[in-house]
Amino acid sequence: MKKSNGTKVAFIVGFILLTGYYLSFSVRLWFEERHISSLPEAEQIEYRFANSDRLDNLRANSLNFGLDLRGGMYVTLELATHQLIGELARDQADDMLTNAISAGFATSRENNTDVLDEFIAEFERQDPNARLSRYFHMNSDELTRASSNAEVRDYLNRQRNDAVNRAVEIIRNRIDRFGVTEPSIVRQGANRIVVELPGVDDDEDRVRNLLRGTARLEFRTMANPNELRSSYERILSFFNVQETVEAEVDEDGEEQEPEVVVTNELRDLLVDMGGASVIFAYVHEADTARVNELLDQDQVQRLLPPNVELMWSARGERLSEGGQRSFYPLLGVRTNIELTGEVITDARPAFDPQTNAPEVSMTMNREGARRWSMITAANIDRPVAIILDGFVYSFPVVRSQIANGRSSISGLGGLTEAEDLVNILLSGALPAPLEIIEERTVGATLGEASIRAGFNSAMVGLFLVAIFMIMYYRTGGGIANIALILNIIFILGILAAFKATLTLPGIAGIVLTIGMAVDANVLIFDRIREEQRAGKSLLASIDSGYSNAMSAILDANITTFLTAVILFSFGMGPIKGFAVTLMAGIVASLFSAIIITRVIVDWLTRNKQFNVSFG
Repeated sequence: MKKSNGTKVAFIVGFILLTGYYLSFSVRLWFEERHISSLPEAEQIEYRFANSDRLDNLRANSLNFGLDLRGGMYVTLELATHQLIGELARDQADDMLTNAISAGFATSRENNTDVLDEFIAEFERQDPNARLSRYFHMNSDELTRASSNAEVRDYLNRQRNDAVNRAVEIIRNRIDRFGVTEPSIVRQGANRIVVELPGVDDDEDRVRNLLRGTARLEFRTMANPNELRSSYERILSFFNVQETVEAEVDEDGEEQEPEVVVTNELRDLLVDMGGASVIFAYVHEADTARVNELLDQDQVQRLLPPNVELMWSARGERLSEGGQRSFYPLLGVRTNIELTGEVITDARPAFDPQTNAPEVSMTMNREGARRWSMITAANIDRPVAIILDGFVYSFPVVRSQIANGRSSISGLGGLTEAEDLVNILLSGALPAPLEIIEERTVGATLGEASIRAGFNSAMVGLFLVAIFMIMYYRTGGGIANIALILNIIFILGILAAFKATLTLPGIAGIVLTIGMAVDANVLIFDRIREEQRAGKSLLASIDSGYSNAMSAILDANITTFLTAVILFSFGMGPIKGFAVTLMAGIVASLFSAIIITRVIVDWLTRNKQFNVSFG
């Protein structure tokens, strides 16, 4: 062996050991999963619990599979720009503004255009001389009453950009706490966010709530029970409908008097528990949409007590022991917000000391504690509603003044919901609601089929290339095949080391790399054959072949690598997965073709031990 190859051999051995180390986590996890799947279900749970730290470490360091291989959820979210515009406005109740926002939103949905442009176009259509700065100049140092509509549009667009960027970070924090490995969360266009969650395919509702929850926490006082009860009676009376039933003839042939029957659709949908309470009524979960339609009428809203609105409880109840139907309380809550979630500094899951039911314990900052102390002092023996994203989670009765800034959310469905609420609260409130406009779920079975198909294609490609190389280049082809196998192992090791994600297009990149990996050896071996035909010795031909082919090899691989960098920088999803694998493959193939094959060839030709043939 040439003296200069000592460093190369050390480098090759080090690279192989390093690659083996990073791939060992994936191999060990594969054996662990096989062992766990062979155990009875009860023992599987016990084994996973007893070895949770070790299994988590293996997963964290294993080769990650993308959504198309592992299965999971793909969700596209859209920021509610029309709501953000309304919240940024100074006078949110102005008819002209609200009409322009509503019409702009409807037009944008119908024509698939930008809601911001449609809002401004509708505003100017209503009154060409009106200025948007009338509604927005108070909220920004960038605007004055004299600012043009175009300047206001730029301001609103910047606010939207900031809102989407904040939403991306908030969703990332929530997903990180949720425990998904290698999620993909990227912005798309002006107001959309694409989320890919590998491995999540059996808890879609939980993920949806996690992504959409705006985390708008509010503390409000509740309606006076007597006033709410009187309002209940007035509203029911509003829906009374008198119908005259036509006269019928009795058995004696005499015509009976027409009968007047009073019907009431709302009464039929409500369950009245009787007495004065902050609970307006109970409604079966299947009837909540219709009740909303009936109660949202302007005439009905005017029958409610001043500054009171009706809000749904976040959780349904069984109204009788053993009852199968779930009924949701409709609660009377005052419109004035006493305190918001901005004062919350810490939140954690806890258990009610009396009932042992899960709840969320919250701690407030100094200002929040001061205001909470005042609120509780003024509402002793009265309920206070704790509202999250427009639903009342609990409305505990204040028994004494709370001066330490602590409160809790109870009435939860379990510890999982408590943990998700903590996640949402600690991640922060979204600047505007997010709507799911597209959702796909990839099952694990489909992922396994993709892996199997990709693996088979890679093996077939490897086999065909290996046979061709041996038939055409003889000994040199066998050397190239050894380097080719190591090349694939190196690619997987590089992906594992950098915690990259292997996707189905990534497997396509590996198949492509198989062909590219032997391309360098084809250039080298053909150059060696040319030198031998020119009369040079085998050793001289090998030296000339490697040195003369080097420039062509580097040119081809560097340009391909730069193309992969561009694909990675500007591509999304599958394109990025392909680019990652292609870059890793180019680095590994250059190392294999230039260094590994040269060391093997030098070792075989040392002292002319073997008759090395290049075809």
